[in-house]
Amino acid sequence: MKKILLASLVLAALPMAAQAQDANANANAAPSSDASKNNGWTGSGEFGFASSRGNSRSENANAKLGLQQENEVWKNSFYLNGLRSKGDVEVQDAAGNTIDKFSTTANRYDSGASVGYKFDPRSYVVTAARYEHDDFGANLWQGIISVGYGYIALKNERAELSFEIGPGFKRYQPAKTTEDVTQPDGSVVSVTTQPNAQSEVVGRGLVNGKYRLTDNTALEDTFLVEAGSKNQYYQNDIGLSVSMTKKMALKLGYQIRYNSDTQPGTVSTDKLMTTNLVYNF
Repeated sequence: MKKILLASLVLAALPMAAQAQDANANANAAPSSDASKNNGWTGSGEFGFASSRGNSRSENANAKLGLQQENEVWKNSFYLNGLRSKGDVEVQDAAGNTIDKFSTTANRYDSGASVGYKFDPRSYVVTAARYEHDDFGANLWQGIISVGYGYIALKNERAELSFEIGPGFKRYQPAKTTEDVTQPDGSVVSVTTQPNAQSEVVGRGLVNGKYRLTDNTALEDTFLVEAGSKNQYYQNDIGLSVSMTKKMALKLGYQIRYNSDTQPGTVSTDKLMTTNLVYNF
């Protein structure tokens, strides 16, 4: 399933890459920062890092890359995100003593792509794929391929709002569980089990919104739903960005992720707050 999803992401990105090459060729002939003169392509990269030493140790880093295209025919997007953090955690050594260890506490990456073909300035058909891997989440990995209908409800210089909805096929691997089991002799043994991977047909919905509060401040929100009979997945990303220059900005982001299908020892909701430096291109 992972190979199929990765192949789908590559195939989805191929037409965007080809169009990006054409756009770059045009840009070399007549340089311009205007997306309309770059075949509708825009992009941004984000990075944030924090480190502490002293009474406690911690390190965390997150990075994001996004590419979007919108013109008279296409509405495409591609993204790649990563999160990794380390910190002091208490573990037991071979002798049963509790010690502090500088260990990984978060390791997640996800990627997605969508290709939309417009029927008219507002309506389009969209094919989307998404894959996520999370060593510390409710699911070790999850991926979805979907086809749907999109509608651009609002688009002007200050505000944007679009919707996507359609069916998809999802497969996910629930996280391992560790439980203490009492043996007949009274001893307690920790037993780790790996649930089977799950597959189901889901309904996918996506809402994208952006509102420019001032000339250099913008509020963005993306809400994703992947709902099936076994697991309902919801993700909301909201961000407030303040431009320092035409290319550079500071962004405060807050993400909430929810999985209804969880194993003992894991929780349904994950939350993440970031403060990143953004480069727009």
